Amino acid sequence: MERQIIDRIIEMAWEDRTPFEAIKFQWGLNEQQVISLMRQEMSASSFRMWRKRVHGRKTKHLQKRSFVEGRFRSKQQKG
Repeated sequence: MERQIIDRIIEMAWEDRTPFEAIKFQWGLNEQQVISLMRQEMSASSFRMWRKRVHGRKTKHLQKRSFVEGRFRSKQQKG
């Protein structure tokens, strides 16, 4: 995977309102693969901080969200 794609996936994973399902749709990586990528690409302390932030966060999972409309959509995201 090229560096630019990895950087974009990491950016999407850090965004609170970007669900794992959007990453799967755009890049084909499921939640576990994103976690593995983050573990591989980040320092141990940064990875732990990220996992603590996203663990159980409702906005990172479409099924747990209470909203659908009004989401920000990056111009780089697939239609």
